[in-house]
Amino acid sequence: MLNAMKIFSVNMDPVTNSPIIILKEIEGERTLLIWIGLLEATAIASEMEGIKFSRPMTHDLLMNIINKADIHIGRIEIYDLKDNTYYALIHLTQNKAQLTIDARPSDAIALAIRAKAPIFVSDEVIKKSKQIEDMDEGVPSDKSEKGKKWQDILAKLKPEDFGKYKM
Repeated sequence: MLNAMKIFSVNMDPVTNSPIIILKEIEGERTLLIWIGLLEATAIASEMEGIKFSRPMTHDLLMNIINKADIHIGRIEIYDLKDNTYYALIHLTQNKAQLTIDARPSDAIALAIRAKAPIFVSDEVIKKSKQIEDMDEGVPSDKSEKGKKWQDILAKLKPEDFGKYKM
């Protein structure tokens, strides 16, 4: 089953100093954390903040091409998690033809917010991501100090806690 999600925040992970995007279910409480690259974080954050550049950045350029080719982004779907790598699909329509393109989730999300397309995550991905978060050397983390710490952090997480990621 696919779950509609929205971008909850783009922050810097205080532990790794890497950008992290947090997706949250629209009708639910589950979240998905995805560590992303700096350039992709900039592309997502700039669009969220309404920042426009004098020249098109990569995702803006791609959206210009998509629009000129009369292609519509119907949705993006984060559909798998293998070896700590997330996989996404961009679902496109051109005329009546349905196209599906493989993409990194960060690039798919950067396009989705520009196209105002919905973001979906499969139950399987949420389940797999929770299994990774819940494992600490084979022991469920909710019984470990590290697990309790992360559970507390995630339960209390607000966008202003880490400060929005700025370019």
